[in-house]
Amino acid sequence: MNNVIVPPPVPTIAVRNTADTYPVHRIYCVGRNYAEHAREMGHDPNREPPFFFQKNPDTIVPNGGKFPYPDKTHDVHHEIEMVVALGAGGKDISIADALDCVYGYAVGLDLTRRDLQGEAKKMGRPWDSGKGFDQAAPCTTIRPASQIGHPSSARIWLAVDGKIRQDSNVDKLIWSIPETIEHLSGLWELQPGDLIYSGTPEGVGPVEKGETMTGGVDGVGEIEIRIV
Repeated sequence: MNNVIVPPPVPTIAVRNTADTYPVHRIYCVGRNYAEHAREMGHDPNREPPFFFQKNPDTIVPNGGKFPYPDKTHDVHHEIEMVVALGAGGKDISIADALDCVYGYAVGLDLTRRDLQGEAKKMGRPWDSGKGFDQAAPCTTIRPASQIGHPSSARIWLAVDGKIRQDSNVDKLIWSIPETIEHLSGLWELQPGDLIYSGTPEGVGPVEKGETMTGGVDGVGEIEIRIV
């Protein structure tokens, strides 16, 4: 049998300091996983079960790239995140086994059309238009865990045109990476190639055309994306 259309390419992310690439299967994002961010969004940061949403793999923008300001919005927000890249998957993965599934780590931006997300929330509708639009998931190259270990305490930060807006530590995650993997694998069968955007700290805010976002996670990497 022949394909009736040309199959789209599989999105990939480069592995740092190698010629290798990491093919992306799915992108899972953890909502409100820092207490202070939950508060700034008007929610109780008590440790309720985590919740998730997805972005399409082809929304990735490589580090150093350009982010076209999207249509149908006047309020795009930055959200800096540590990204987990899975090298193995499964269902109902235990906390004890979770880190064995991790191939490496990267730094990503969960860009958000906040006005569209807010409208969806008010109407009880899905967040896809606010979170899953084109070029909504910039990401750095991946650093293998075999080289850097599993970051449990590292500064995470973001600046816009050099002015710091987000500045925290990944040790403030409400749900740790192993706990997140345990919860996710109870809802979906995780696969090699899955990315997990682990949540953003407080300080999210709007960006405008012409500005440059820079950010990072100590020991993992730094990202730079220009808004055009």
